[in-house]
Amino acid sequence: MSSSKPTFFATDFKLSITKALADQLAEKLDINDGPLRKAPLTQENINSLESRPGVYLLFHNDRRVYVGKAQQSLPTRLLNHRRKLSGRKNITLEEISFVCLYVDEDLDAAAPERLLIKKYRQTGEATANGVPWNTNGFGNKDPGKNRDTSEVAANHFDAQYPINLAFRVQGLELGDTTLGKYLSQLKSNLPYNLRFEKKAPATQAYNARVHVTQAMPTAQEAIDFAIRALPEQWQVTALPGYLILYPNPKQIPYPSAIYRWVRTREGVDAQSQEMKTAPVAEFDERETDLLDEDID
Repeated sequence: MSSSKPTFFATDFKLSITKALADQLAEKLDINDGPLRKAPLTQENINSLESRPGVYLLFHNDRRVYVGKAQQSLPTRLLNHRRKLSGRKNITLEEISFVCLYVDEDLDAAAPERLLIKKYRQTGEATANGVPWNTNGFGNKDPGKNRDTSEVAANHFDAQYPINLAFRVQGLELGDTTLGKYLSQLKSNLPYNLRFEKKAPATQAYNARVHVTQAMPTAQEAIDFAIRALPEQWQVTALPGYLILYPNPKQIPYPSAIYRWVRTREGVDAQSQEMKTAPVAEFDERETDLLDEDID
């Protein structure tokens, strides 16, 4: 049996390729001592990038907040972030900047963004956990209908930066159309998700004819216009991160809602609501649903 007793002429050596890779990536992305400098998240800067896979850092007011990966195209992924951030309250695009690295296919297989997330969390550089937006839901997609009635955590990205109903919607066609086509156009031109009922017979209501006259309504005005074409008991709810439109005859409550529209016999009952939040969510390495879903 071999002995692991230490001596002055022998010791253990453990090779950590992942640590070496993370260190090299972080060195390249270092905006203080590395080759890169932050750039504003503008359309012009994003368009200047090559359409290649890569990893990137987002900064909010000079604070590193997010590590992401684009499996196919860095410009496409960064444009998605720019679009999302353009429709939020308590934050502006002028406060956001970025740096990025192109990576080849072999490096992409090593999940470079995960290595960086782990490294930044361990060091805690510049922030409480290094990259706070990677654990607060920034990169997450629509959580699904089962989560609509849950209270959003107080430190969730959507609670800190809820959707802006004053956002001006462009791209809506004027004139006569169906409500269904209008909702599809509205969904395509909003910087946050609009999820609506897709099951018959409720969807028959989308055959209603509407006449669109406002070229650039706010999201709030656009929703108000749409719900007036629907039957009684339909409801639109603005949750912190997205909009939902469903029949709601049982008046199911949405505790984290920030606004709601209810179609009544007399017209539309529209009112703002105070967002209710759950306690701050603690990050657990095992809770993979808290990590970003940052894919093209």
